[in-house]
Amino acid sequence: MVNTEEFTIRLNKIMEYYDLSAASFADKIDVGRSSISHLLSGRNKPSLDFVMKIINAFPEVELYWLLNGKGSFPGKHSGDPQKEKAPNVRAEVQDLFTPAPLTSVSEKNNSPAGKEIRKIIVLYADGSFEAYEN
Repeated sequence: MVNTEEFTIRLNKIMEYYDLSAASFADKIDVGRSSISHLLSGRNKPSLDFVMKIINAFPEVELYWLLNGKGSFPGKHSGDPQKEKAPNVRAEVQDLFTPAPLTSVSEKNNSPAGKEIRKIIVLYADGSFEAYEN
């Protein structure tokens, strides 16, 4: 389970790094401004949709760091976030899920013909998760 207080600290760290106000951060990830306010105040917990919007909008943010605080942010670079991107493990993992391998995986597992995998979510016993989209 995600610790809401620690998640809020990491959320603030992201906003500070990109020099974004709560309102501009909400606009950037396409959520209501009240959603950010409720999260920052501890009233609400982050949803999976909210977390994935952050991951998609900010490639330097690693899912595991955002959820558990393990790893680093903004990764291992020291330059301007717009000019230099942190190494992105997710990009390497997503290459495993290109359409050709998905088709062969489906065939090997006897999936019904014509079915295409859109999203895979891995749930771990400690409450953490990883999501991969095609």
